[in-house]
Amino acid sequence: MRFVFGLVLLIGIGLAGAAVYMAKDFIGQQQAQLAEAEAAKLAIVPTKDVFVVNKQLRYGQRLTKEDVTTVRWPEAGIPEGAFASEEELFPAGTDSLRSVLRTMEPGEAVMSMKVTEPGQMAGVASRLAKGMRAFAINTDVTSGVSGFLRPGDRVDVYWTGSVGNGQVVTKLIQTNVLIIAIDQSADEDRNSPIVARTVTVELTPQHVAALAQAQSAGRLSLSLLGVEDTTTAEAVEVDLRDVLGIEEQKVVETVEEEKCFVRRRNGEEIISVPIPCTN
Repeated sequence: MRFVFGLVLLIGIGLAGAAVYMAKDFIGQQQAQLAEAEAAKLAIVPTKDVFVVNKQLRYGQRLTKEDVTTVRWPEAGIPEGAFASEEELFPAGTDSLRSVLRTMEPGEAVMSMKVTEPGQMAGVASRLAKGMRAFAINTDVTSGVSGFLRPGDRVDVYWTGSVGNGQVVTKLIQTNVLIIAIDQSADEDRNSPIVARTVTVELTPQHVAALAQAQSAGRLSLSLLGVEDTTTAEAVEVDLRDVLGIEEQKVVETVEEEKCFVRRRNGEEIISVPIPCTN
């Protein structure tokens, strides 16, 4: 009898131990699953629908609903100016389509800087900032940086002309001026150099008047700025003497000392005798 009791006791202890082990293992698995779920939750990035183009679009093309689609985009990485609603990108009315200002590749987000306002055609007017005006500068192969200018570049403007007495000078009159068109094109994606006849720049009305006056009285030349150049050129004015290193001769006026004389007769001869001047 005692043997049976002892056997039952041993079996009970074994079953209890197995139950504790199984419970511990189950709890461990549950905790691991909860930790994985929490890590997966933290890894989830909030996203938002953003319109992207589904094919290549080039400058001047009209943007239609068939040209775009929506993709989920991480909210923290949405580009500035991207469109998130159809009503914003395509306002009501078929005449309110936007035009493409810059080439866009498939999958690229549609941004306000790459398209015109609704109903506006791609051109110079669409590139002007508020309060600014367009002004055309006559150029040739020398004054237009050998045709290597394109819309989006920035230039310094120099004036060469006569300032009186036949003296010809060259002077820097405008700095860091934005080019918005070459001849009749405002396409920033053009890469082949051309010798432009006109370069259209963006200026304030006051600066437009200044350049118009300068262009009528002399010759304007452009100097291309580097892409990452943020410096502002100082005042520059040179003439032929500065170029050749000729120093201007200064005329020194000399004042002769006043001398006074008195005439005296010495026999038949009249002589002049110096005396101190009294006045």
